[in-house]
Amino acid sequence: MFGLERPEGWQKAGGACPSMACVGDFNVLSSSIPATKVELSVSCRNLLDRDTFSKSDPICVLYTQAIGNKEWREFGRTEVIDNTLNPDFVRKFIMDYFFEERENLRFDFYDVDSKSPNLSKHDFLGQMFCTLGEIVGSQGSRLEKPIVGIPGKKCGTVIVTAEELGCCRDAVLMQFCANKLDKKDFFGKSDPFLVFHRSNEDGSFTICHKTEVVKNTLNPVWQAFKISVRALCNGDYDRTIKVEVYDWDRDGSHDFIGEFTTSYRELSRGQSQFNVYEVINPKKKGKKKKYVNSGTVTLLSFLIETEVSFLDYIKGGTQINFTVAIDFTASNGNPSQPTSLHYMNPYQLNAYGMALKAVGEIIQDYDSDKMFPALGFGARLPPDGRVSHEFALNGNPQNPYCHGIDGVMEAYYRSLKSVQLYGPTNFAPVINHVARYAASVKDGSQYFVLLIITDGVISDMAQTKESIVNASKLPMSIIIVGVGPAEFDAMEELDGDVVRISSRGKFAERDIVQFVPFRDYIDRSGNHVLSMARLAKDVLAEIPEQFLSYMRVRGIKPSPAPPPYTPPIHVLQTQI
Repeated sequence: MFGLERPEGWQKAGGACPSMACVGDFNVLSSSIPATKVELSVSCRNLLDRDTFSKSDPICVLYTQAIGNKEWREFGRTEVIDNTLNPDFVRKFIMDYFFEERENLRFDFYDVDSKSPNLSKHDFLGQMFCTLGEIVGSQGSRLEKPIVGIPGKKCGTVIVTAEELGCCRDAVLMQFCANKLDKKDFFGKSDPFLVFHRSNEDGSFTICHKTEVVKNTLNPVWQAFKISVRALCNGDYDRTIKVEVYDWDRDGSHDFIGEFTTSYRELSRGQSQFNVYEVINPKKKGKKKKYVNSGTVTLLSFLIETEVSFLDYIKGGTQINFTVAIDFTASNGNPSQPTSLHYMNPYQLNAYGMALKAVGEIIQDYDSDKMFPALGFGARLPPDGRVSHEFALNGNPQNPYCHGIDGVMEAYYRSLKSVQLYGPTNFAPVINHVARYAASVKDGSQYFVLLIITDGVISDMAQTKESIVNASKLPMSIIIVGVGPAEFDAMEELDGDVVRISSRGKFAERDIVQFVPFRDYIDRSGNHVLSMARLAKDVLAEIPEQFLSYMRVRGIKPSPAPPPYTPPIHVLQTQI
């Protein structure tokens, strides 16, 4: 997850981007809209040199710390830059910035020695600790700090710049070629590539794209590339874009051929005489009277594409249907005992109740009728004691719907009093139950989210994998929350973040499962609101991207948003 963006489009009416939320605006449970998004750019100067025959090949790894949790989690990595102690990393980290949250950050630097993703296989170059607020609050949102972590060594400095992202969702597909570039190599022609920089408000430049290298030519044609308008100019069409032309060298000391400047507005004219640029080398220009240029770069094509967001579909009327499935197996313990995970404490919610409320209260905002099917599995049902892995919590198999999250909670408590906890722990029946509904509406008008809350080890792993692989073709996502102290190793396999899940040689079409153990989110001070907010934020984070991946694969575009309602105008008749 290299600083992957969540879908944009968190817009207020009229397309204005909320630049900052007031502290009073933010409701920790009902709001998943970040105050704003910021893009972090990282550069280093005078890094330690760990390589004997060349310079270090640095990478930056960013870690974040969950609120109230000491554990550092990897957020993302930049690319590796070969042979340099002064890297300007191209890959950015895009983060939600909440004014009211302290976001601790840790930047670790390594000299990469092999293709292994395992950081312990590479040389540590030092680290820097700060908070997101510290970066944003620095002058020009530019924080410069020494790199520390290796006693007795000067490890250099790191510069982190934060730029608030505009709400521009266009991307452009561009292609360039060049003619008669300066020859830089002694034995052959040049190996040219382009580097694009956008200008910042303080006049400095931030790298935003590098083309590939075209070998041994002075007249290269580069491949077309796609870049978001936000990355290119932060949505400011007249902002200067500087393009540098280099001749690639194996040792990393690339030769500067020349540069030119343009803007999004100029580029958007497309292929024309206005988009043929003279490449100028200022040093050569200063020295040689007859100097004309170091070649020309021509824009061959310019195509604008608008990226659609999760909220575009929601605005167009797509409904999110939420189903909950609760584990009623005997391993949860007797519900009348305080040690049970199903214990009905009159003063506070149990773990099942907290997980259900945390996720449900956010999802219910996207479901217009607020009617939710609530299922149970792993219990013996009255009157005959048959074991069921797909029973309605409200006791009505023909109509398992409950009104609102409060209705689901009520049905859950009621069924605890009437069913007998039993076993085994089978997931496939409830997954197939939701899949049957999802299979009947594949036009993009509805999307299904199944929340499974369980205490433990799954009994029908093979059938569950098959159900998930089949469901990955349907408009649905599955959230699994593990409660209690059990080992949840098998659930990690279902999550599919590391290795895509497969069944009988068939791989899931897309990743639709998100698993989290609830114990990771429990607030030590007993603040359950905080525990629930953290849980909801994490488990729901992947839903918009999973939703969009289904729509993209199926080629489903959002429906146009209905026109805003305008009340009829009553004509007043005046009596004469």
